[in-house]
Amino acid sequence: MRSLSSWSSRITQRIMYNTKPLKLFLDGGQECEWKSIEIICDPRVSLSLSPYHPVWSSPTLRYVTATTSCFNTPARLPKYTDTPVVSGPRSGKVSLAHNNMPRDMGGYEEAQMLACQQAEHTHAGVPCGIMDQFVSVFAREGQALLIDCRSLEATSVPLADPGLVILITNSNVKHSLTGSEYPTRRRHCEQAASVLGKDSLRDVTIKELEEAKEKLDDVTYRRARHVIEEIQRTVQAAEALKKGSYKEFGQLMVESHNSLRDLYEVSCKELDELVSAAMEVEGVFGSRMTGGGFGGCTVTLLQAHAIDMAILHIQEKYSGTPTFYVTTPSEGSRALSLI
Repeated sequence: MRSLSSWSSRITQRIMYNTKPLKLFLDGGQECEWKSIEIICDPRVSLSLSPYHPVWSSPTLRYVTATTSCFNTPARLPKYTDTPVVSGPRSGKVSLAHNNMPRDMGGYEEAQMLACQQAEHTHAGVPCGIMDQFVSVFAREGQALLIDCRSLEATSVPLADPGLVILITNSNVKHSLTGSEYPTRRRHCEQAASVLGKDSLRDVTIKELEEAKEKLDDVTYRRARHVIEEIQRTVQAAEALKKGSYKEFGQLMVESHNSLRDLYEVSCKELDELVSAAMEVEGVFGSRMTGGGFGGCTVTLLQAHAIDMAILHIQEKYSGTPTFYVTTPSEGSRALSLI
């Protein structure tokens, strides 16, 4: 088996999203900086990849290592797309970069998705769920997805009204989930489910939680209550979209944010400011934080004609310097031609 260092020097410069240079430690220990990468694996080489090798010291390369190691057949890996990086690459973005791995490496879309999730678990130390990866692979234009994280099934929900847009607002407050509050939140949820005699909080009703409240400490109770009510809100939100009831959907978004702030405690001052500012604009249906929390982005559903007013108002009200992305539901990850 050829060592990693014997082919590491074959890393070649390619066009990638605008990000900070990656520091690579190649043969002989010399340090190089690259603004973009493409990994080329010799088809004759079998790779044994360790998450702790110095070559993979950056989060991006750790994801590439992990997702590659989940497939048995080495191949030419695709280039990264122009997906904006909010607070370091997440596995959902890696699945964007690896979209044609199933065709090249003999896998399937579900295997690709699970490989990206496993990369986050094993190489980034974040015990994340499957939502980012699922949407990156299975998203469809004009559709929202109601995801069953247990069965890995999804129900498409129409979201193609031309009078609607989704505003993603980057707080530009950076966070790291590794070794921080994210694993702690997950542990609290698992503890609550165990006390209630369930495999998952998905199997617990609010009535059952209230009956067992005395068995839980206050923090664990609040974490569990958020999760159980959030599952209910998600189902209600899907039904609201099906009916075209955007006001109801928006109210559920705000309730979700308030619960993430007060019960799950993963919001922060900057995200709260962004949500509050957005909700002051006429034509905005709802807004909430998205992602792991403690920084990152908010997502806002609003009427298309209100977008300029919303951006201006948020800029005036927000204490930081936000970045905006105006979006509509689109296809998931796919190969892009640079020609």
